[in-house]
Amino acid sequence: MKKHGQLADFLQARRGQLRPEDVGLRTYGERRRVPGLRREELAMLAGISAPYYTRLEQGQSHNASPQVLDALAGALRLDESERVHLHALARAPGGGRPVGRPGPERVSEATRALLAAIDGTPAIVLGRRSDVLAWNRQGHALFAGHLDPGGPDDPGQRPNMARLVFLDAHTRDLYTDWTAKAAAVVGSLRLTAGRYPDDPQLAGLIGELTMRSPEFATMWADHRILACDTAGYEMRHPLVGTLTVTQQTLQSPQGDGPALVVATAAPGSPSATALTLLAHAVAPQEAARPRLDAHPRTTG
Repeated sequence: MKKHGQLADFLQARRGQLRPEDVGLRTYGERRRVPGLRREELAMLAGISAPYYTRLEQGQSHNASPQVLDALAGALRLDESERVHLHALARAPGGGRPVGRPGPERVSEATRALLAAIDGTPAIVLGRRSDVLAWNRQGHALFAGHLDPGGPDDPGQRPNMARLVFLDAHTRDLYTDWTAKAAAVVGSLRLTAGRYPDDPQLAGLIGELTMRSPEFATMWADHRILACDTAGYEMRHPLVGTLTVTQQTLQSPQGDGPALVVATAAPGSPSATALTLLAHAVAPQEAARPRLDAHPRTTG
């Protein structure tokens, strides 16, 4: 993945998704060869010259200022996540040095302690490529109970949530609105690709999903960005039935470390009861057995 190639592709794709009437331009009924905005129309809306914008879209200019990028974001009707992504795509490496490839991902002791502290609440730790780096018992049972619970412990065999959502029948059936979940996965990978354009493993994952899933290929070509820090999903779980959970993604402000994904349900709701049942179902056997009273009551 080349950073400036991504910028050009993003600009071209998002320009093609805007119609003149979306931005208040009148066409007077003339025939148009493309459904989206023309380059000169977008340049006019952003207040920059058409030749300069053309160079940006063709990857021939790599020095767009933050002001120009903000103007383009406004003209393209980008939301805040998409605007940040546009800046990430256009940002040149400092000092002329190549961008370093990200190192291996590890789960810190603090994160493992947090997983233990919220035992009873489904939680998983995801790496930048959506690899599962760790999960608690409930997280494994809710999201991937059909897989080996020890999978995250082996870097070579770690489950990958993007692969599961697009290529695994069990995971696909978990989500009533699978399309919404799939769009969130693609949007997250888009953000990661903007931050790590030289990550060969990320490029390999995207290539694999593009080849093996026509749905992923179509969504990826849209260049949609979707930052789902909090999202609600209805799930059809094989053990506890249908439930609605809120998935919250907790990450460092820099967005450069593993993310903790926690699933909760409204207190007192049937979904909360289902999560409680799931926690009991996967509790260790010794914890599930009734405790013997150390001081049995005597009868007189």
